[in-house]
Amino acid sequence: MSVLQFYGASGNNSVKCSLISLERFQVELSGFDDGLINILKTIPSRYYNPQTRIWSFLIKDYELLLQKLEQLKPRIIVEQIPQFALKCIKATNQEVNIEFDKLDPVLAATLLPFQIDGLKFGIDKKGRCLIGDEMGLGKTFQALAIANYYKEDWPLLIITTSTMKTQWEETIVTYLPSIPILQVQYMITAKDYIGESKILIVSYDMMSRCCEKISQRNFGVMIVDESHTLKSFKSKCFLSAAKVASKAKRVILLSGTPALSRPSELYTQLSLLDKSFFGSFYNYSQRYCDAKITKFGRDCNGHSNLQELEVILAKKFMIRRTKEQVMKSIPNKKQEVITLDTKLNELTEEDRKCLNILFQEYQMQKGVNKHAALLTFFGETAKIKIPAICSYIKPLLSRKDKFLIFAHHKVMLNAVENLIKLANIKYIRIDGNTTTDQRKYFIKKFQTDDKYLCAVLSITATNAGISLTAAKLVLFAELHWNPSILSQAEARAHRIGQEETVLIQYLLCPGTADDAIWPMLQEKQRTLSAVGLCRDSFETVAIKKHKSSSDNDVLSQSAITNYLTPTKKPKLESDVFDDGLDEILCKSVIEYNDSKDAELLDDGLDDLFCEIEF
Repeated sequence: MSVLQFYGASGNNSVKCSLISLERFQVELSGFDDGLINILKTIPSRYYNPQTRIWSFLIKDYELLLQKLEQLKPRIIVEQIPQFALKCIKATNQEVNIEFDKLDPVLAATLLPFQIDGLKFGIDKKGRCLIGDEMGLGKTFQALAIANYYKEDWPLLIITTSTMKTQWEETIVTYLPSIPILQVQYMITAKDYIGESKILIVSYDMMSRCCEKISQRNFGVMIVDESHTLKSFKSKCFLSAAKVASKAKRVILLSGTPALSRPSELYTQLSLLDKSFFGSFYNYSQRYCDAKITKFGRDCNGHSNLQELEVILAKKFMIRRTKEQVMKSIPNKKQEVITLDTKLNELTEEDRKCLNILFQEYQMQKGVNKHAALLTFFGETAKIKIPAICSYIKPLLSRKDKFLIFAHHKVMLNAVENLIKLANIKYIRIDGNTTTDQRKYFIKKFQTDDKYLCAVLSITATNAGISLTAAKLVLFAELHWNPSILSQAEARAHRIGQEETVLIQYLLCPGTADDAIWPMLQEKQRTLSAVGLCRDSFETVAIKKHKSSSDNDVLSQSAITNYLTPTKKPKLESDVFDDGLDEILCKSVIEYNDSKDAELLDDGLDDLFCEIEF
């Protein structure tokens, strides 16, 4: 192979520069150019990787390289590192000495060493930061510590989901006893008087509906819990939060999953912390979202320069630690994929034909139609998997060990619940119908009463805000579109307070929508991992096969025959979806969490699906 073939075709070449760390940047070449290669060889700190064909240099040599590349213009086009990125890495961090007398003594005594580091980070960023620690590491304590440190700037506004209201109130009362309870208020209606509250807790829905009233209160410190909820800059939630944040001196964002699937979801959160840093979403998307012009408009769902974005996040905006990094005492978790025998061969010829049609339609479709076809396939998969799931769970009920089982569709939740009832086992179920008081009662029962062995949980209603460390086994009867949501669900058991290794098992059925969703999750993990927002990898998870005998089958395949009926594709607007239903799912979760009619929903999603015309 010639040198020319090795690099690619010659011609009008480009050079793209991007950061790979605080000390080094890399140079990617679009093609071979002898003069360009000779210049790169003259830079003292050069390093060439023959596997990736990428050059890298010390930051101190960046200006020197640009000067030497000037002589190759216009033959060589240079894509430079943005000025905001260079300015960011050149900024020096000041040594932070925490004045602990500014903190409530009870809260100060509670903070673990890594949480104190989180407080230092927040102080270094002048109270405008994103605490992105993995789920279960006490982001609430760190946020309250930063807010308490800047108490002179209060009143304090806490924006959260309605299901987390109780947890915030209890934490404040317990760990900030210096704040009179009468000065801690939860806004219930738009008519509530909020003029004298030192701490106001509002739901996302209430903030959207009462933005003007809340903004007039001029909150100096603002905590945004589950800040990834604001991922869409067109949403009313984000626009309201941005208006309030523009007046706040300190803004603290909390999210164990800052980006659910792509870099574009980070921009809204980062703009709350520093609106002018990137200049505009256009600049951000061009650099980090691989923005392209399509026949439908500008597509910003891609990703580019992720190493550079990770460097900027860590330097300017976000602190993120994993359990393995900061809590050596937390036992490990072990992930497994269990492939179940769905006995598809026992279906009638008509039902098998219907299943094949759904799968083929999904494979053939593109764009929005592909998403719609997958949604239909996903719904049918829940019904198909019921016998295999119940067959797998039945032996577990006789072991007397506590476990969690997550599902998405109501038909699956009901089937599992009925199985447990028949076994005469005590259990809890939490889904969209469960009120805040009921959640609290159920969680306490599961954690403290040895007779309660199983927790039947909706993925979308329980992936955050609860601790179920009494369980050592976590089962997923169904998947979710986002790996971050699955990680959050895993963390209900694998978190501070867990004393034993947690086994996570994903129960997949070949020949169903699991075959399409699992690779999608792996691809999203790769993207999030590149920007430092995901440590797990489903590509390395051990795979085990489970084959149930006919004697142990709880339900026969004939019992679900009537579920498999041909359906029409859902009629959905093209602007609803972005990369596979993430937007519509997120929207539904917000509606469940914040709706005053939340008790009418099942798990925050099924009602939405039922509204789709087939």
